[in-house]
Amino acid sequence: MSHVSRPNFTPHLQKEIALLKQGYYFVAGVDEAGRGAWAGPVVAAAVILPLDRPDLPEILTGLTDSKKLSAKRRDIYFDLIQKVALTVAVGAAEPQEVDSLNVVGATRRAMTRAIHNLSPAPTYLLLDHLPLPDVPLPQQAFPRADSISLTVAAASVIAKVTRDRLMIEQHGRFPAYHFDRHKGYGTALHRAALNQNGPCPIHRQSYGPVKTAMNAAKVPAANEPAAPPATAGPQ
Repeated sequence: MSHVSRPNFTPHLQKEIALLKQGYYFVAGVDEAGRGAWAGPVVAAAVILPLDRPDLPEILTGLTDSKKLSAKRRDIYFDLIQKVALTVAVGAAEPQEVDSLNVVGATRRAMTRAIHNLSPAPTYLLLDHLPLPDVPLPQQAFPRADSISLTVAAASVIAKVTRDRLMIEQHGRFPAYHFDRHKGYGTALHRAALNQNGPCPIHRQSYGPVKTAMNAAKVPAANEPAAPPATAGPQ
């Protein structure tokens, strides 16, 4: 049986430069982290890079979709992006919003919050897969944008590192769940902790594994409020 390998994309600035030539000076890349997690927020990031800087591709060499980078490399790029970008912002949708809106609606809300926190404001959006019909800005949403657009790849790293750090903080509040290790995603370790302890306040109660654990424990999640949304802005 033959196997079809996935294309090995290298993010570039072709879309951004084409938009710059059309007069869109502030092109924002937008991406999220945490859609598939069982616990914690969905975190989105928006980044505008200085497209008139000729050495920008060289400075960001090796930057790609955050999932393809080690934690150490993500931390390095996180700091580099903050230094190089014109503006960086994040926005979050908390677990209760995921439960009430569904994960797509919550992701759109987090992305919109990140976009609104940008200064200067964007004139065009490049989005990873999910369009934002309620945001009145010209935009393109396309699959694997974080492996194609360097600006979206930058947003991918900012979102991922920001969310990972938030979940490490949540480990201090709820150590029984080991959020520092799996960041709220559905690992065997997380499932075992969830089944043993039942859900905590940052679990997404609309998700199947969390519902199962709630029913097995026959107790609702605690009413303790979740952590405040992530703050936005460059560092």
